[in-house]
Order: sequence, then C-alpha cells, then structure tokens
Amino acid sequence: MDARMETVTGASAYVRGRIGKVMPSVGIVLGSGLGKLADKIENYTEIPYRDIPGFPVSTALGHKGSYIVGTLGGKRVIAMQGRIHFYEGYPMEFVVLPIRVMMDLGIKVLMVSNAAGGTNLSFRVGDLMIIRDHINLMPNALIGPNIDELGPRFPDMTRPYDPALIRLAEQTAAEKGIALRKGVYVANTGPTYETPAEYKYFRLIGGDAVGMSTVPEVIAARHAGLPVFGMSVITNEAHDDYADDYENDGADVVHAADAAASKMTLLFTAMIEKLEI
Repeated sequence: MDARMETVTGASAYVRGRIGKVMPSVGIVLGSGLGKLADKIENYTEIPYRDIPGFPVSTALGHKGSYIVGTLGGKRVIAMQGRIHFYEGYPMEFVVLPIRVMMDLGIKVLMVSNAAGGTNLSFRVGDLMIIRDHINLMPNALIGPNIDELGPRFPDMTRPYDPALIRLAEQTAAEKGIALRKGVYVANTGPTYETPAEYKYFRLIGGDAVGMSTVPEVIAARHAGLPVFGMSVITNEAHDDYADDYENDGADVVHAADAAASKMTLLFTAMIEKLEI
C-alpha cells in the first residue's frame, strides 16, 4: 500500500475508535473565524488533531484544530474546526490528509468554507459567496505518484463544485431570506496578503474572491469523485485603490468572518437537513 494511504487508514482507524459504530455522512471544513458552526453540532465527540496518528497540527489564526463528530441537521457529520494550510509549511499530502480521512470514514458529501477577500468590486464585507468555480495558483495536491485507490491520474475538473448542491443552496437561502453571491475563488499560497496589483490581476483573470486554502481539499475530494459544495465569507474588500494608510489585518478578517458565521451556520444546517444521503 502507498505510504500516504497507510497514513490515511491509520488515522481513520483511530477516529473510528473514538466515535463508535455510526460513521458520518457529511464532511464540513470550517475556515478562519467560522468555527462557531461546530457549536451547533449535538452529541459530539471532539478529537484534537494532535491526538491522531500521523496528523499535522493547525497553527493558523482562527483555527482550533479538531475534528468535531456529531449530529447536525439530523445527519451524522464530521467537521474540521480548523484546516491545514500549505503556507504553514506542510506538504500538500498533509494539507489534504484530513479530507482523505473523512472520505475513508465514508462521507458522501463535502462542504467547505473559507474567509476570502472580495476582488469583485460589488462585494461587501459579510457577503456569502457560493463558489461556482476556482482558479488554482497553488501547487496541485495530486502532484506525485497517483494513489490509484482514490482516483484516476488525470481527474476531470469540469464541475468541481456540484451543480445540484449549488441549486440546493440557492433554494434554501431563498427560503431563509439569506442573500447570496456567486463567483470564482482564486487560491493563492499566502501567507502574505496580496498586493493591490495582485488583487487587480485576480479580478482581471476572472476571480471574484481570493484566499489561501480550500482548493487543495476540493481537488482531493473530486479526485475520489466526492460531491463538493463551497462557500466563501467575504471578510475584506480586496480592491486596488486603497488609502495610503490602509492595512490588511488578520484579526479583522477573523472578526468579520465571525460576524457572518451565523448566516452560514443557518444555511449549512438547513442544507444538510435536506440532503438525501
């Protein structure tokens, strides 16, 4: 067996031993400042990443670093309360390891979220954006020998974000009175925030929002044929005409994400209730 798969199966065996016989059907990734959705999960078991064999530890601001396994929207879910980022110095196989462990546990749907800068000039802080597509400016998570047990050497990425899940989100948001944007997410390595010229470039190539995560996880999930839904919380207006004294601040990003987290929590919970899995 590929050493990377041995790490996956070893980690998932540990998680299985902690959560009992009922495996999760929905995986959720909570981005910067969005961990409060995990507070809505009932009858939960918390598993810190540091306790899982072979697991990296999340060091990013606003990321707690635990799996939360329990019930949300009437479904058994496993949520990542904090993700692993490439900019933390981990190789991509560790960035996507938590996703592969969730898949090994048997999830049927992956829902990912992030805090992002809105390069679209019409976006405002606090907006929720459905990710309809992405532009990847990070190293591809599948570089290296293919793990044949997971998927093909050259996976299709025509529809990285599942159209049926996008329709479900739009329908659910309309019912709940939640306004949504829709756009293209640009994934950059970080950890520096982008320059005004880079923001302009991302907008010119078709990006509506930019961040430092998510796409590696989506690639790993789609490699294995797992349906994905993605959402960005716009935490700063990433334009190219700032005042001379303007500065991007990580704490402000987390605060803005926290302010919008209740809307995203409501939407994700209602969507999960409607999933037929």
